Amino acid sequence: MKLFMATLATETNTFSPIPTGRMAFMGERTWFRDDGSRHAPQIGNIPLIAWRRLGTADGHMIAESICTFAQPGGTTVRAVYEALRDLLLADLRAAMPVDVVLLFLHGAMVAEGYDDCEGDTLTHVRAIVGPAAVIGVVLDLHCHLTEAMRTAADILVTYKEYPHDDMAERAEDVYRLSLATAAGAIRPVMAYHDCRMISMWRTPVQPMRGFVDRMSALEGRDGILSVSFGHGFPWGDVADVGAKMLVIADGDADKAAALARRLGAEIWAQREAMATPHDSIDAAIDLALAEGEGPMVLADVADNAGGGAPSDSTAILRRLVERNVQGAVSGCYWDPLAVQFCREAGEGATFMLRIGGKCGASSGDPVDLRVTVRRLDEAHTQAGLSGGRATFGPSAWVTAGGIDLVLVNLRQQTFAPDAFTGLGLTLADKRLVVVKSTQHFHAAFAPLARGIRYVAAPGAIPPDYAGIPFTKLTRPYWPRVADPWADGG
Repeated sequence: MKLFMATLATETNTFSPIPTGRMAFMGERTWFRDDGSRHAPQIGNIPLIAWRRLGTADGHMIAESICTFAQPGGTTVRAVYEALRDLLLADLRAAMPVDVVLLFLHGAMVAEGYDDCEGDTLTHVRAIVGPAAVIGVVLDLHCHLTEAMRTAADILVTYKEYPHDDMAERAEDVYRLSLATAAGAIRPVMAYHDCRMISMWRTPVQPMRGFVDRMSALEGRDGILSVSFGHGFPWGDVADVGAKMLVIADGDADKAAALARRLGAEIWAQREAMATPHDSIDAAIDLALAEGEGPMVLADVADNAGGGAPSDSTAILRRLVERNVQGAVSGCYWDPLAVQFCREAGEGATFMLRIGGKCGASSGDPVDLRVTVRRLDEAHTQAGLSGGRATFGPSAWVTAGGIDLVLVNLRQQTFAPDAFTGLGLTLADKRLVVVKSTQHFHAAFAPLARGIRYVAAPGAIPPDYAGIPFTKLTRPYWPRVADPWADGG
């Protein structure tokens, strides 16, 4: 068989002040042309690497197109999306005929004039390959599952884990199901169930952990091919925002729909138990300063670059300074100007530096501190998702009183301790570590943390799901209403 594969992805926060343009896709993060699967793992090429490995081992021909995954931000510039989509489509036309198309899409990409970029791309792909070819897609679980996506593709599979440490495994699922479909061994049919819920679900902790395990146990039994829970991405102002169950059955649409409804009912029944409690800034600091061995990790969830936030909010930093907290580490702050001043001053220099608060109202006001530059790195990196690496570019570790800060040139959420330790910082001797991340930090930081607290500080992605100012969502949802199914709606 001949396989065609590509990545075109970003997660769009339509409320973010940061436009997503050409450099976001082609200069700052992941950009490969025809050979993404042959490079070291990073977020955009992990599925491609898996598909090439499997396809080569099975003796299939492989044609590869673009591989690009922009850092989450605001709405994508229309001309940029159209150019990237059309480049992928041109490569597909050149590769025809193909038997299987394997795509890594995010599922929550929004461009000017396109609320459903994935559905648009898949519709164009289907028009080129025709009804006989198989289209398989791996999606981020923070996706908007749309009818256009369901009808254009044969296989849709989302990650099961948050943090997303199962990207390669889910890509392997897509490969296996797509090739079996092409061989005529299965006849996949997909069904959605709209949960009418908007929230964040963290899979390492119960009862969500048990739910994910049950999803996996259902697969491969009684005609069920795949089970996915699309958590949705709350900060996308589109009609299809929200959580949905997705089930693929072998030739039985009723069976797929029934299981999707049953699993959706399980999620609904456990909605309160699965919700994440959030502390105020001062309450979280108080807990971190209490007695105990090792650092407390505080997640600055509302300033997560991975959700389209600037990662330059100063709300928690300001309170640390005002309370004269000692033994604190915080990062990573997207502040290229501050990084440049540190590079100009050099390691060991002490001077007044204005930090953060540069991107808009959600960033707060800058904080002016007398800092000492402890370490500079022209190409700082950290461990990323599913075995990949993530780059910060030129970066600086600075100290201000009892607070250590990491400032970076490329906007990126904090995934792993080496975001700090890679610059020479130590963490075990600290009282608290503030990470600008919502959940992807969890797997790497949990082993060293005395505890983990999620903080409801101001930012571009605040965890107030009932208060998100949607303009295109027309159906009721929890928690905005207590029962979105009332009156048979």
